[in-house]
Amino acid sequence: MSELSLAERDLIARIDPAPMLEQVLAWSAINTGTRNLAGLARQAGVLADCFAALPGEVTLEEAAPVEAVTGDGRSVAIAHGRHLVLRVRPQANRRFLLTGHMDTVFPPDHPFQATRWLDGDTLNGPGVADMKGGIAVILAALTAFEASPAAAGIGYDVLINADEETGSLSSAPLIAGLAAGKAAALTFEPSALPDGTLAGARPGSGNYSVVIHGRSAHAGRNPQDGRNAIVAAAHLVLALTELAGPEVSVNPAKIEGGSANNVVPDLAIVRFNVRPREEAAAARFAAALPDVIARIAAAHDVHAHLHGAISRPPKPLSEAAEALFHLVRDCGAALGQTIGWQATGGVCDGNNIAACGVPVVDTMGVRGGAIHSGDEFLIVPSLGERARLAALVLHRLSGDLS
Repeated sequence: MSELSLAERDLIARIDPAPMLEQVLAWSAINTGTRNLAGLARQAGVLADCFAALPGEVTLEEAAPVEAVTGDGRSVAIAHGRHLVLRVRPQANRRFLLTGHMDTVFPPDHPFQATRWLDGDTLNGPGVADMKGGIAVILAALTAFEASPAAAGIGYDVLINADEETGSLSSAPLIAGLAAGKAAALTFEPSALPDGTLAGARPGSGNYSVVIHGRSAHAGRNPQDGRNAIVAAAHLVLALTELAGPEVSVNPAKIEGGSANNVVPDLAIVRFNVRPREEAAAARFAAALPDVIARIAAAHDVHAHLHGAISRPPKPLSEAAEALFHLVRDCGAALGQTIGWQATGGVCDGNNIAACGVPVVDTMGVRGGAIHSGDEFLIVPSLGERARLAALVLHRLSGDLS
């Protein structure tokens, strides 16, 4: 079905882009780097007030415990901001999940803190596309949908988490719990390309740290008594690259450790990321990794401890997911928007949702680009475009085609 019904025309007519832009400008002015807990708390409070205009209950959920490896090899707890959840009509037989994130990659001391207009349609600013613009789209789409008679029989949950940019480790249990039993999910990351192309299949992702403990010694007097952790780390990096292939990419990102030039270093930390394209490849990598680490440790007479895991499972396109993409495409056509999709190398909360068996389209947010850089931009007309698209998708997912 591509033509709009009278009810659908009334639905999308309710979308007003003007307050959406005001929201993006105001929210972008709040620094919400993932580690900026004060900024995240302020943003969460503002969003809670906004989403309270919808029916249902808004809560701020505590972050699950997360540990990270420090530069001196210790494993310490890392605090995260609270995650916003809106639950609407939880007893409905047909329910959906909509997700976004309030955190950005820009900490308070980053120079990129303000918005500016690049031209009449293009706004540059921190988080304007990724993804405070997407949050505005969620709010506008749901506000319009709630005015439709179709909404009465539909339930949904909204999650705006505070740690997506660092892997959603503290919100992963919440994502899994909210995804359970949902008929479909929409995530409002920015489009894969500025023309509005959606992200289709995605690889998985895992971040690891290997802490290597050697033995210090004087580099001139008795180096033979030492066990050089840096050398072991270098050999481990080479061994990790041998695990890479067409189905799994491995990116050794950093080696930390060492001390003075005349001391055999007794500590090194190897940090790396992996991107498996399929679940079977992820399983093979996870099975092979401990043996590789043990082999290197034995060869250099050091101790090595592995931290981390594949936290974003691969996201292939299932039949149910393809059907959802086709629905989004058809809704776009009815609105005069050309919607396509393509595989991408990035990951997001859509990976976690798909791993729960729920079909998801995870780039329903604004058109824009250059995310994670000081050149990040939002194509402002896409605020209204994407809100109309999301509202229409929700309407047709409800089964009401009148």
